Amino acid sequence: MSDRPSVLFLCVHNAGRSQMAAGWLRHLAGDDIGVWSAGSEPADQINPAAAAAMGEVGIDITRNRPRRWTDDMARAADVVVTMGCGDECPVYPGVRRLDWPLPDPAGQGIDAVRPIRDEIEQKVRALIAELAEEQPRPSGGRTSGWLNVSGAE
Repeated sequence: MSDRPSVLFLCVHNAGRSQMAAGWLRHLAGDDIGVWSAGSEPADQINPAAAAAMGEVGIDITRNRPRRWTDDMARAADVVVTMGCGDECPVYPGVRRLDWPLPDPAGQGIDAVRPIRDEIEQKVRALIAELAEEQPRPSGGRTSGWLNVSGAE
């Protein structure tokens, strides 16, 4: 493990849920947590409703591009968070895997995507708190709150 934890968010198309989760984590934790997102079958572009919903809360994911996950990404992550990719998502010994069963925003309007965005925010905040608890302090002990979780309340 490096001096900071890292998280890989995975969903099928890497166009909605995983992109929103990565956007929230970058926004809330800054550089204190490494963030990647990818998919098992990447789409051609970010879901426009997901991008619009994130834009409403001041997080721009429009420049992101869906990409396929790699073994290197999964092995480098401390936590892999899956979001509906089932058996296609990787499982690696020693890498913590969480499954967040979230509705797929594909083909949904922004009114349907907002609650998904908000649920992802809550899950990301909880994950940040867990990682802060687990992360060793420079002095060797463990403590909550030493991660700079800018924007976290």
